[in-house]
Amino acid sequence: MENTKASVILCLALFLVFSSASAFDIVKLLEKQSELSSFTNYLKETKLGDEINKRSTITVLAVDNGGMSSISGKSQDVIKKILSAHVVLDYFDQKKLTSLAGSSKESTLTTMLQSSGQAKDQQGFIIVGKSDGEIAFGSAVKGGKLNAKLVKAVVSQPYNISVLQISNAIEIPDISAASRPAGSPKSSASPASSPSSKSSSDAPSPSDDSAPSQSPKSSKAPSPSDEVSSPPVSGDATPSSSPSSDGPTGSSSSAPSPSAASRAEMAFGAGVVIMGLASLLVA
Repeated sequence: MENTKASVILCLALFLVFSSASAFDIVKLLEKQSELSSFTNYLKETKLGDEINKRSTITVLAVDNGGMSSISGKSQDVIKKILSAHVVLDYFDQKKLTSLAGSSKESTLTTMLQSSGQAKDQQGFIIVGKSDGEIAFGSAVKGGKLNAKLVKAVVSQPYNISVLQISNAIEIPDISAASRPAGSPKSSASPASSPSSKSSSDAPSPSDDSAPSQSPKSSKAPSPSDEVSSPPVSGDATPSSSPSSDGPTGSSSSAPSPSAASRAEMAFGAGVVIMGLASLLVA
């Protein structure tokens, strides 16, 4: 009986160790990479880093400071969408990616932009293939090109997160146009015209020798014209897209993932538990 309890506790302790080891913080992983500082800052400013940390399996295609200059002047909303298209919802290290790109056909990968529900057409997908003999990435939107080449592997935690550096930001057609707010509808209701009435002076005046005078007949006022129409219905309301079922998107106000210090404390505590259990089993 005691051995069974000890085995259960040991399994729980091992689970804690592996759970703490699998957690990651994308900003902390990249903060020592000076050539990726612009990319890292945008992850923090747009809160996309917090959403990445909630994922258990992810591949980040990081762009160096020179490549980020092409999107630096855009709005925060557009930048977040562009960077979301650089986060693949699967694990690809350099070896796995080389094998994938070695096939004769280009492969399509799903990104966080697709799971956010804000992608238009194929904007939430990217393709990977060979360009001039090198592994390259491009947008899956019709007309997209393999404009970003693989540079090197930056960091990886197998089957959890892989960060690969690419030469340029992936060009996504119409990504800025899809982010523009819809214009306010114009209302042009014409005022209803007041019904005209005939002058009462048209009525004949009574004669001097007649009996009590009759009051002049007033003409009947015409009813308002049926041509007055109701104001036009405002048009072009932008439909809201429901989020894709690929995965929930985290809001910017949610709690951040465990820090490296807290994960270390968890691992240390689990190790102490394991040592204590081992000593009990030996005794």
